Amino acid sequence: MSDEAAVRAFPALAGLVAIRDAGWQFVHRDVADGVPTQVDGYRLWSDGWHDAIRVRNSTDAMALRADGNEPPGIVWERAGSLSDVVEGLLSLPAPTQRFAPCLVVASAPALWTP
Repeated sequence: MSDEAAVRAFPALAGLVAIRDAGWQFVHRDVADGVPTQVDGYRLWSDGWHDAIRVRNSTDAMALRADGNEPPGIVWERAGSLSDVVEGLLSLPAPTQRFAPCLVVASAPALWTP
């Protein structure tokens, strides 16, 4: 199915197409009967920062930006509808830009190591 056909059938997908075109990668984490029940996406920045999005449906999405530290420090986060979350991501300055968020407001859990 083409992007245009998918967006005609499901208009909320326009936001995912827009961020994909801005350099995002996507994975279908959970699939039931061949249909994704959750889509996760990410964009890695060359200086270690990364952005992430989780989409369960058009009204349940969340995104964040984290620094490259371990554990990652979350500097920006938004949850809500897919369109609101994508709008936030598209308006978020690149990490190296002057007005980009850089103050850590939360920490992601550290990965467990045996």
